[in-house]
Amino acid sequence: MFFARSKPQMPSAAEALADRDAVIAVAPRHAALGTRTLEPWPEGLALAMFGMGCFWGAERKFWRVAGVYSTQVGYAGGFTRNATYRDVCSGRTGHNEVVRVVYDPAKVSYAQLLKVFWESHDPTQGMRQGNDLGTQYRSGVYAFTAAQRHEAEASRAAYEAALAARGLGPITTEIVDAPPFYYAEDDHQQYLEKNPDGYCGLGGTGVSCPVGLGG
Repeated sequence: MFFARSKPQMPSAAEALADRDAVIAVAPRHAALGTRTLEPWPEGLALAMFGMGCFWGAERKFWRVAGVYSTQVGYAGGFTRNATYRDVCSGRTGHNEVVRVVYDPAKVSYAQLLKVFWESHDPTQGMRQGNDLGTQYRSGVYAFTAAQRHEAEASRAAYEAALAARGLGPITTEIVDAPPFYYAEDDHQQYLEKNPDGYCGLGGTGVSCPVGLGG
């Protein structure tokens, strides 16, 4: 995005900005799907969460997937509670820009979401994605269950082999248990639905990921 000048090194907890008490409020309805953006979710749905560079483009990738009920952008993986966009862009929260995906496992599998994730960005770039430089643009999978974590780790190994076969470097994606999710400001939610000509810095490697093909 446009504040991508944070230093590409994770801060320690002691270096992080202080927590904020105010919770960021967002619209209760998804601007593109018309579904809920706030809990509770309809029965039978599941959560997934990914970081893959600028969250504007990442969110659009997932709300277009059949079987996805809702998406929300926010901050996760750092230290500062209720951080703002400016806080995160300072490089002093440790947070990543993430998209949380609410999906129906009967209609789309977690493996299919992983395939979208891997193919929609370059997971070899470390603390950046294209021209967006900073810790908030790192590649990450945040697992809500042990099964999701196992599947994510297996898919990383499979995709890394596919990338290596094309002469690309090792994957830098972090795969960890899902940390607390903090909503980003409302103007960031479904940004590219509200601003169709807005910035999207995502770009994949062009290498197909050999997961998620079986439905």
